[in-house]
Amino acid sequence: MSTNPIPDKPALEGLEAKWGERWSTSGTFLFDRIRAAQTGREGVYSIDTPPPTASGSLHIGHVFSYTHTDIKARFERMRGKNVFYPMGWDDNGLPTERRVQNYYGVRCDPSLPYDADFTPPFEGGDNKSSRAADQLPISRRNFIELCEKLTVEDEKQFEALFRQLGLSVDWTQTYRTISDDSIRQSQLAFLRNIERGEAYQSLAPTLWDVDFRSAIAQAELEDRDQQASYHTIDFPFADGSGHITIETTRPELLPACVAIVTHPEGPHKHLIGTKVRTPFFDADIEIHGHHLAQPDKGTGAAMVCTFGDVTDIVWWRELRTTDGRDLPNMTTIGLDGRFLPDAPGSVRDADAAAWYGENMAGKTVFSARKALVEKLQETGAMTAVGKPFNHAVKFFEKGDRPLEIVSTRQWYIRNGARDTELRDQLLAHGAALNWHPEFMRVRYENWVGGLTGDWLVSRQRFFGVPIPLWYALDENGERDYDRVLQPDLAALPIDPTTDVPDGYTAEQRGVPGGFDAEADILDTWATSSLTPQLAGGWERDAELWELVAPMDLRPQGQDIIRTWLFSTMLRSTLEDGRSPWRNAAISGFIVDPDRKKMSKSKGNVVTPADILDAHGSDAVRYWSASSRLGADAAFDPQNPTQVKIGRRLAIKILNAAKFVLSFPVPEGAEITHALDASMLATLDGVVRDATTAFENYDQARALEITEAFFWTFCDDYLELVKERAYDRTNVGQASAALALRLALSTLLRLLAPIVSFATEEAWSWFEDGSVHTAAWPEPRGDAGDPAVLATASKALIGIRRAKTEAKASQKTPVSSATIAAPAAEIAALEAAADDLRAVGRIAELGFVEAEELLVTAIELDSADSVAQTEGA
Repeated sequence: MSTNPIPDKPALEGLEAKWGERWSTSGTFLFDRIRAAQTGREGVYSIDTPPPTASGSLHIGHVFSYTHTDIKARFERMRGKNVFYPMGWDDNGLPTERRVQNYYGVRCDPSLPYDADFTPPFEGGDNKSSRAADQLPISRRNFIELCEKLTVEDEKQFEALFRQLGLSVDWTQTYRTISDDSIRQSQLAFLRNIERGEAYQSLAPTLWDVDFRSAIAQAELEDRDQQASYHTIDFPFADGSGHITIETTRPELLPACVAIVTHPEGPHKHLIGTKVRTPFFDADIEIHGHHLAQPDKGTGAAMVCTFGDVTDIVWWRELRTTDGRDLPNMTTIGLDGRFLPDAPGSVRDADAAAWYGENMAGKTVFSARKALVEKLQETGAMTAVGKPFNHAVKFFEKGDRPLEIVSTRQWYIRNGARDTELRDQLLAHGAALNWHPEFMRVRYENWVGGLTGDWLVSRQRFFGVPIPLWYALDENGERDYDRVLQPDLAALPIDPTTDVPDGYTAEQRGVPGGFDAEADILDTWATSSLTPQLAGGWERDAELWELVAPMDLRPQGQDIIRTWLFSTMLRSTLEDGRSPWRNAAISGFIVDPDRKKMSKSKGNVVTPADILDAHGSDAVRYWSASSRLGADAAFDPQNPTQVKIGRRLAIKILNAAKFVLSFPVPEGAEITHALDASMLATLDGVVRDATTAFENYDQARALEITEAFFWTFCDDYLELVKERAYDRTNVGQASAALALRLALSTLLRLLAPIVSFATEEAWSWFEDGSVHTAAWPEPRGDAGDPAVLATASKALIGIRRAKTEAKASQKTPVSSATIAAPAAEIAALEAAADDLRAVGRIAELGFVEAEELLVTAIELDSADSVAQTEGA
């Protein structure tokens, strides 16, 4: 038995450090490879843990969702599963780069040489946006070294907080998305995509963030309201016979206008095919018909520019001139978000081209718009500017300015948007996946069904997985995109900017007839989409991969179904032809007291460290567990009610355990008393119902069931039996002591997945080993009648109420009391009569039949006071 002493005053303070250290030292939560090899895949429960982005600090939402996962992991471990519960760190990508820029006051300039003695201008920026002009340019290698340094420090803080929270992670199974192993696996998977024809390169219009200077994928977009105004512009017919009027919110794109579009059945259908000229710039264009044009919007005609929005891309791709030519691409905005130096070639008017160079070239969108609006008003081509209004504009989810659309050469992975067979596979795998809650499946299906283009995976950034390719250069030193050079797979991981392709020498880099490196990196989601493979040893540890894949659980937030869940499903479908998991558990959002989602961008995020320190980890875990998967949870840091309730529960566990353990169980004790058997039979039902809830990923229901019984056990059963348990001369003492010990053991195990520290502490007072590796409780099959405890509890409440109404202490002796109840309940009361007499200090207790249970009379044995209570 355990030798851990019971403290005089049990307390929650210090339990996290105490048990965290013991769990780590004893390897309580380690994945057992030897055992796994013996039991095979079915003996393992594997978790595809979300790797948090190492770019700042964790917030209360992380605590919320990661606790949900940990509860399931602890439950499965106690059920006998060998739990594979790794942790990863998503430490590459745009958020990390931005944090490094602001933290150290630097920015990357790949043209600069490496400085081995470089020291950043400062450390400890506030992680808010800072101007590029104020940041010190440094080499790519120096910049990557700073990214590595800062993410390692962030990861240490994340791990410390997760340990304090009590995550039962196997910390020896940790990976980083920027480690050599992860880079190798990510590059290998991408090269296999190319080999199978699933990845390809294309020069095409691309959504572009001008601050991050990178292409953005469809899954990373969000709409934000921006103010705009409609500008009314007249386009003259080429023959001078009149004009057509359009309205646009992007008048600055007039130099890039390549067509006018109207609905084939709209008010301007008779003008389809008519040639017109752009006002002021005098470019020849045509009026086209297309079903996406809205006849009831504005004037019923719209400008087609390259490119103002994603609809422009559709029109540009699908429309043809009357003589069968594709529409030209007249780009005007550069990768820096400023207008290009020269007007597009379609501008025929020399004066207009010169004016463009003087008034729009090099300007931001805002400045160029202002200049052109004034010019068009001066010429009379712009006849009106409408009142400002708000409309939705596309942003990168982590960006600060609206996206532009520029034409760039990018790498893509096919995702089913243009492949019906692949889309059907993805939908089938989604249908076979067990979703918790089920309604989240629709979000996945809607995303798959609504895809409009393949997955753009290349990024024009620096800290990430290098795209492992080079390009042969022709005799003029230009890239030959038909001659893509791939590395030997055995050489991975590689960095093409420093490594050399087979058959070439370093001296041939960048020279005619030589080679040039692909400088782009893979989108962070392209690596995060491989988390089952990264954690599970794919193409690194074949035995481990066979033991854990496909994984049992993917836990995550609902907001990244379209990104992380979908992209992981895609990569597994392409590589293995199967779903990467059996279950998906989707947590809800954390909202503030006004029911607004908490997010860094809204500035209402709560960091969890102070909450954990103030209330204890068990209290915070209780708050997390109280919410069902998929349901949003409100959190008020000024008055965290549920957290306080959780702390009260944790303290009560310790105090109740100490009280129960004060009654030694005699050797050979058996359950002989009806009330004890009733309590244990009731507890059997709790075990069955809570187990079913945990199996169904409903930790909130499991907590609700168990907690309700726990308080009945403490408030009613303990009070009812304590006099008997104290009395060594009572023949029922051994039964009470045994029942108390059995119930304590069962309750600690039922609550252990949620209230992990207090239950471990209490368990150590009378058992060896950890409660978290103890066997999950099973129903004992006691033959007791649950009605005995339920009825006795009701009677006890009535006796207490009667004394309270008589303004007497609960310890006041009672000469006599009468309880009225239905006949069936009287039988249950008689079975618990001795315990009711003892707890109520009642000399004579009688029962009479009635329709409902009531204490109808009670005579206090003090100063001749008599209270007659009706309906107590």
